[in-house]
Amino acid sequence: MNNYGKHIYVVAQLLNKFDPENYSVEHFLDESSKDLQNLDVTEQTFILNVLGGCIQYKSLLEIVVDGFYARDGKRCLKAEHSLYVVICYVASFQLEELGLHNIYTIIKSLDVAKVCKFLRFFFDDLNLSTWIKDEWSRIYDSTYVKENWIDSLLRWQPEVKQMVDHLLDKTARPFVPVKTSKVTEPKAFNLIKPKPRPIPVPQKIPIQGKSHPLPQTTYKEPKEKQQLELVKQKNRQKAEELLMEANNDQFKCANAEKSKSTKLMIDQILKEKEKSLSFRTPKARPIPALKVDNIPVRLNATTILREDALYQRKVDEELQRIENLIEGARDSSEFLEWKRKMEEKDLEQQLAKIEYRRLEGKISHEEALLSRQKIIEENRMKASLMREETAELMRQYAEKRLQEDKEMRDLVEQVAEGHRNAKQARIMLQKYKQKIAQEVTEENRELLRQALEEAEEELRKKFELICEIRAIESVPFIRQKFVDLTQVSGHGLLCEMSVVELKERLTLLEEAKRKEEEDKRDQILSEKQAKEQYLLDKLEQISLHRAALGKAALLKQEENKMKTEYTKTSLAKNEHIAELQKKLEEKTQERKKQAEILKLTSDKYAMRFWSTRNKAQERQWKELEDSRDRQVQLVHHGIVPEMTAQKMATYQAERNEVFSSPSYVLQA
Repeated sequence: MNNYGKHIYVVAQLLNKFDPENYSVEHFLDESSKDLQNLDVTEQTFILNVLGGCIQYKSLLEIVVDGFYARDGKRCLKAEHSLYVVICYVASFQLEELGLHNIYTIIKSLDVAKVCKFLRFFFDDLNLSTWIKDEWSRIYDSTYVKENWIDSLLRWQPEVKQMVDHLLDKTARPFVPVKTSKVTEPKAFNLIKPKPRPIPVPQKIPIQGKSHPLPQTTYKEPKEKQQLELVKQKNRQKAEELLMEANNDQFKCANAEKSKSTKLMIDQILKEKEKSLSFRTPKARPIPALKVDNIPVRLNATTILREDALYQRKVDEELQRIENLIEGARDSSEFLEWKRKMEEKDLEQQLAKIEYRRLEGKISHEEALLSRQKIIEENRMKASLMREETAELMRQYAEKRLQEDKEMRDLVEQVAEGHRNAKQARIMLQKYKQKIAQEVTEENRELLRQALEEAEEELRKKFELICEIRAIESVPFIRQKFVDLTQVSGHGLLCEMSVVELKERLTLLEEAKRKEEEDKRDQILSEKQAKEQYLLDKLEQISLHRAALGKAALLKQEENKMKTEYTKTSLAKNEHIAELQKKLEEKTQERKKQAEILKLTSDKYAMRFWSTRNKAQERQWKELEDSRDRQVQLVHHGIVPEMTAQKMATYQAERNEVFSSPSYVLQA
């Protein structure tokens, strides 16, 4: 079989026809074998083997061919993509089977320069050991790729390189033409030469008008296209951000978080530990004392006059009272003294009632605290019963969890069966995506059409506006106007005057107004000085009155102090209040004793609760661990599927995390 090049082209043509969405591999190979019945059996098997291998390893081969187009094959035709895929498969997987001699004949039957360029790129040490190996390792296991493919290609690399250099040297040699015998050269007949034709009169070239240059907008892209490009860039940036976020958070669901009860327990333990610590706390600064005395008070004219009127009214009242006494009126000092004594007696009774109510409130507060401590004791007993019930519920939950794990294993097996029949769903998804893409292209066309219509309308309006502006500019405009300011307009009115006379009258009015303002300013200044002198006199009178009132206030303050001391002594002598004070002290002592008893009992209950809870948790984890050990044995024997094994691994990690958590260690 010498015509390998023809068979390589046949395989490339069949590979172009293959569509994985419409044909399966077996069906396509059967159809291809029917088309190849006119060939020999060996040729048919070679074509079908190469075609099947290209379809099977299409993802690996396309990585190399796409890299070749991106780097060294930028000027190669895209139509030859399948041909390079076939050459890559033959060089990767059929090299040992065919041998270098057959590979040499295949290359000679094809385009030698293109094939040698591709093979030099493919068998480069740097490419094979770096990015080709990394990209193939993403699809297949890295050790398998290195041992079975990369190492064999590197082993053949020197021989292939030597063969490629030989072919390139052979094609680069200059072509040596073969010497041919001398051919008889015919000679023309010696005939009479015709007379030369006369030179025609040149035609006059018409003068053409000067052409207008094309506008610059012809070479610029429209704004709508730029806006669409900006929108595309923003959408692409958003999609890349979402992809990056999804890649960063793809394993976030595997981080199992602690339950709310565990977090609350950890916070409570940390708070209690912080409370037990005693550090050197900073002392707060005391509030500075306010300097109330001798604060300057700013008075305005209104307050001065108001205070002076108040003191004047008091002086008038006192003078009126003295005149009435001189005339023989009765003095009311005895009545005022009797009224003061009665008010003091009422105040003493009122203060005794207030003290009595205060002591009664404190006693009721102490009784409420005692009743609250009793309720706390009852709640603690109820809580111990509820803890026992929760331990029983936890045991039932563990049994339920084991049953759910068994059901989950069955569900995993059913889902694995369902994944095998997903080809039809993939075809429906592809059709749905094509439909969405077609709708998006139609919407883009509609938007472009609307943008073009709006641009045409805007250009039309601008053209109309330019025409209007040019018409306005073409109208002549008189720029000079001669005016005589001394002449009258001549309308025949009595009040007519020239501009010069008007300006003269305005200057006279301004001078008169200025003189009037100066006279008014002098009058206001004299009034202000008189008012200030009047206010100063009033301030002197007010200071005298304040001094007299200050002395009277001091005397009254001393009287009030004596009254308060008297009321305190009278309250201390009251027997009923003393009895209530003694009862309050007894209630306080009883509450303190009850609090100490409650503290001792609460510590005992807490120790008993944690011991029972730890035993229940250990028993529950022991049962779950036994069930997981049985599942591990089933995995080792190959009975349980791989997804169930992964779930078991995550469970073991959660268990280790729970046992190593600070809350569990503190409870233990």
